[in-house]
Amino acid sequence: MTADEISERRTDTTPDTEYDRPNILWVVMDDVCPWMSCYGDTAVETEHVDALADRGSRFDRAYATAPVCTPSRSAIITGMYQTAIGAHNHYSSFGEWRGQEMERWDPTHLGVRTIPEIFRSAGYYTFNEGKNHYNFVDRDGMLYDRKGTENRFRGAEDGTEWSGRDPDQPFFGQIQLRGGKADVSSSVTRVDPSAVTVPPYYPDHPVYREEIAHHYDTIQEMNRILGTVVETLKEDGLYENTVVCFFADHGMRLPRHKQFLYEGGVRIPLVMAGPGVPEGAERTDLVSGIDIGPTSLALAGIDVPDHVHGADVFSETFHRDHVIAARDRCDYTNDRIRAVITDRYKYVRNFMTDRPYLQPQYRDGREYMTVLNRLHEEGELDEVQSQFASEERPAEELYDLQADPHETDNIVHSTRYEHAEALGRLRTILSRWILETDDKGRYPESDDSLAAVIQRWGDDAVNDEYDRVR
Repeated sequence: MTADEISERRTDTTPDTEYDRPNILWVVMDDVCPWMSCYGDTAVETEHVDALADRGSRFDRAYATAPVCTPSRSAIITGMYQTAIGAHNHYSSFGEWRGQEMERWDPTHLGVRTIPEIFRSAGYYTFNEGKNHYNFVDRDGMLYDRKGTENRFRGAEDGTEWSGRDPDQPFFGQIQLRGGKADVSSSVTRVDPSAVTVPPYYPDHPVYREEIAHHYDTIQEMNRILGTVVETLKEDGLYENTVVCFFADHGMRLPRHKQFLYEGGVRIPLVMAGPGVPEGAERTDLVSGIDIGPTSLALAGIDVPDHVHGADVFSETFHRDHVIAARDRCDYTNDRIRAVITDRYKYVRNFMTDRPYLQPQYRDGREYMTVLNRLHEEGELDEVQSQFASEERPAEELYDLQADPHETDNIVHSTRYEHAEALGRLRTILSRWILETDDKGRYPESDDSLAAVIQRWGDDAVNDEYDRVR
């Protein structure tokens, strides 16, 4: 289909099941930052990602709605803020978790259709190879014609990926990759830890250099797999009529990135290419993870439902003057943080200032956490590095992303007019968003949900909220 034909179909309100629409393929990575050569990073060459960007559109300011997988993925698959649908707490609505049957848990049932369900009702074959990780009762049989169990690409053989569809039937599919958690194949040339750049908020310590180098290695592995996916699409004669969306659910695993709303936690790679996608476009405007689903529907000529919060990024009317990100309970660690991000500024609101950033959490005991805490206790961290390891946390943070891309200078008390004006404006945006979208993070978590956390994590769940159900 041509771009003009797809544009015409976007205005068509009558769903049809004729097999003349483009395929939509999401290649989704766990825990990956946009440290790729098409984004200007010189540490590694990501030739397959770069080729996809050349063929389509690269988004430089794409943001996840959450810095951890289940709330972010819940938002992406619905096109709605996880906070609005009760999917904001990590691993909520899991009746079974790592082989454990929950004695008590609090299921969230959606009153709206997910993106795969909408595709399926339009005649698409739908599949998901790998994890769902949705914080709602996801009804696999309704979302997907095929559901795989492992995060990897199998090669579209013997009923996997798109090979299980009817002849000529269009598909909407997701290939889940391990991303920053991946094992790296021997074909990848490892990055030298001594050659990487350590951000100023981390100590320049061998452990951090090794972690950063490893992340580059996993990005090279994802690049290799993407090349295999593209090559298989070509071999199957599908490449020209398939929109490929390559993106991550949130940022990499180091502290201050994953589970937090700084750039390393919520800024993600996003590249789209295929029918209807402008070629060679370098988008610098703000885009949210909730836009990926509506954009995919629009590219397939399917009406975008009114209930979604996201929008078609290729629409002539698309514009965001801000994006929102949110962090709530992660595993057994209770917290509530919200962020408003504009072209220039980021405003962060910490609602639980009685708790340090590094309150007890699942990464405790890992070497990079042990090193950070030890160096802080020994007074070996500089002022910037010690901020995140401190026992104190401010209620508000404001960063000028243009002047301070690493977000190390909190200007919330600045007397400069432009900063003070931005602070007031972003406070208002957040307050309105909380009310207009019914941010459910402002309500206590249910007893059944907290009881499930205790069953999963036991004595690690030390926050006061658990006392009433322990």
